[in-house]
Amino acid sequence: MAASPIPDITLSDGHTIPAVVFGTFKMNGREGVDGMVSAIRAGYLGLDSAFNYENEGAVGEAMRRSGVSRADLRVASKLPGRRHAYNQAIVTIEESLYRAQLDYYDLYLIHWPNPSQDKYVDAWRALIEAQKRGMIRSIGVCNFLPEHLQRLIDETGVTPAINQIEMHPYFPQDEQRAWNAAHGIVTEAWSPLGRASTLLSDSKIQSIADAVGRSIPQVILRWHHQLDAIPLPKSSTRERQIENRSIFDFVLSPDQMATIATLARPDGRTHDQDPARYEEM
Repeated sequence: MAASPIPDITLSDGHTIPAVVFGTFKMNGREGVDGMVSAIRAGYLGLDSAFNYENEGAVGEAMRRSGVSRADLRVASKLPGRRHAYNQAIVTIEESLYRAQLDYYDLYLIHWPNPSQDKYVDAWRALIEAQKRGMIRSIGVCNFLPEHLQRLIDETGVTPAINQIEMHPYFPQDEQRAWNAAHGIVTEAWSPLGRASTLLSDSKIQSIADAVGRSIPQVILRWHHQLDAIPLPKSSTRERQIENRSIFDFVLSPDQMATIATLARPDGRTHDQDPARYEEM
């Protein structure tokens, strides 16, 4: 039996998003559909995809097979770097909808700023237009630094509702999260469990998990929630799916949160993907 419902977070535009969203990276084809259907039936009402994941069709199929009303689901996709030019971005969003066989996305994000290409403002204007046309409910970005976000705001007057960034105890993104919060931008966390790195065997987190009677992943995901970030865990197994969303019936103490804060590392990224220079097309 699934745990209690995942609570909603209200975005600056008035729309809502679940406080835990199911990640779908590398969930493709029939196996991916089965895993996503399992997640939806386990209580995840938010799904995170991307054009570059090449699974938008699988996401749409899982939504239809799940038996859950479309109106109850929140699904996101992302614009790839090679399609930042305004007209290309509009067409890509249309293609995303056709792939998933959806009338609208609840959330659409620019996947990376790709600053050397210098087209992310054009891409943002395209998302604004797509939102006006009813193709997207909420619009946001991924991996944007404060200078990228400020430029969007200055040049368009529209602030992203969400900034999805790498975030986990080894890389907590304190300054970026504070900047987001100060501007009414909700933080989402990709790779919240550090891509199954040594984080999942960390002795300090294990001691906290033992103290609260939970697993290490649950402690980490609860840590995200208490920092007002929305984690995007992914698993193909129903048992782990339920475990990862069952984080709303316990609380980490200030001392436990402080202990996790000591794990931050200057080189905490799981890969060398600094948005100031990393680009993904």
